[in-house]
Amino acid sequence: MLVKIGSENGFVEKSIAWAFDHPGCFAYGEDDKEAILRVPQAMVAYQEWIGKHTEDSWLSDLGDFDVRLIEALEKPKDGSPSRDWFQFDGQPLSQLEVEQGLKLLSWSRADLLDIATSFSDQELNQTFEGERWSIRGIVGHIASAENWYLDRLGLADGLKENREKDVFARLIEVRKRTVEVLPLWVGNGEIREIDLEKWSARKLLRRVAWHEMDHTGHIVKLMMFL
Repeated sequence: MLVKIGSENGFVEKSIAWAFDHPGCFAYGEDDKEAILRVPQAMVAYQEWIGKHTEDSWLSDLGDFDVRLIEALEKPKDGSPSRDWFQFDGQPLSQLEVEQGLKLLSWSRADLLDIATSFSDQELNQTFEGERWSIRGIVGHIASAENWYLDRLGLADGLKENREKDVFARLIEVRKRTVEVLPLWVGNGEIREIDLEKWSARKLLRRVAWHEMDHTGHIVKLMMFL
C-alpha cells in the first residue's frame, strides 16, 4: 500500500507530514525528516482509531505500506506564514472520499464531545499555565476555525461568528454546514484564492479533520491537570 505524504516545514511552528489520502492522519516532528519517520506509527494508530468506530473499516488490512514523500513545502525565507498549498489539494474529491471523510468527521466529533461534555463548567473554564485557552476556549476555537475554513471557499454565508454564543451550539451549527456542503463538491476541482492562499474542497477536508483531532488530543493532555 502506497501512503503518499506531503511535508510542511514551519506549519504551526513545527514540521508536519500529511498522509494525503487519509484525512486526519498526520505526524509532527522537529523537522520534516522526523515528521515523515513518524508517519508509519501514525498510520497504525489511525487504522486502529477507524477500527474502533466501525466494523467496516477501509483500512482493516493495512498490511505492508510504503511511505513516499511526493510534495514538500518549506517555510518562506522572508518569515511570512506558510501558505499551505499542495498540488495534491487541487484534485477533486471523489464520491467515496467524501463519504469516508464525513464518517471521519462524525467520529472525531463524537470523540470530542465524549470528552468535552464530561467536564463541569468549572473544569471547562479552568485556565492552565502556559496555555492560551481553557478547555471551553479550545472547543470554541475548533468551531471558529472550521467556520473560517468554510469561509475560504465562500461557504460560510449565514454562519455568524458570535463569540458570545454557546461554544457547543457553534460546533453544531458550523459542522452542519460542513456536512451539507462537502457532498456538493464531489468532482469539483475549483480552487479559490483569498489573502494570497489557495483553497479547495480537498484542503478544506484535510484541515478540518486535522484541526479537530489535533485539539481533541490537546484536551486529553490537559485532563491530567484537572
